[in-house]
Amino acid sequence: MMVPSLLIPLLLLAQTPEKPRYETRTEHDRDGIGKFYMGREIAQVMGHEGAGWLERPEREKEEHPARLIAALKLKPGQVVADIGAGSGYHAFRMAPRVGPKGKVLAVDIQPEMLALIREKMKKTKVENIEPVLGKIDDPKLPAESVDLILMVDVYHEFSHPYEMTTAMLKALKPGGRLVFV
Repeated sequence: MMVPSLLIPLLLLAQTPEKPRYETRTEHDRDGIGKFYMGREIAQVMGHEGAGWLERPEREKEEHPARLIAALKLKPGQVVADIGAGSGYHAFRMAPRVGPKGKVLAVDIQPEMLALIREKMKKTKVENIEPVLGKIDDPKLPAESVDLILMVDVYHEFSHPYEMTTAMLKALKPGGRLVFV
């Protein structure tokens, strides 16, 4: 049987042992975890104890989230995911844009953060945010279910960035967008 010449490099690649995706170093930054991906050290996760910092009033002036939300050009009925949602700072700003027929999936790996979101949902009577408990390597989003994925100041904390990105891409609908801020 003859193998087409274009397939030969793919077959050889499939047989070549893969280099380790991650590197661990004993000497590293004190704010990092000692695990590196593509030469970049992965940062420690900001714990739920820092949720107040996410809601600080000066954040509007420092980061201009209103400009960010406007630039996303969200439409009523869309499903958007806020990965590393934390206290829901961006989720609550996107919820009115997608409207009652849309949904914001507020994904976080810390149940305490999701509890803060649920509490705020009750206080503000917001019903189109769905807290989702993700895993360190999977945001737990159904395949082809999301129009837009937003990541604000979180990627550097992913302990498994390759796996997370792969899972996020699978969750996007055809033509969906992944926004990295």
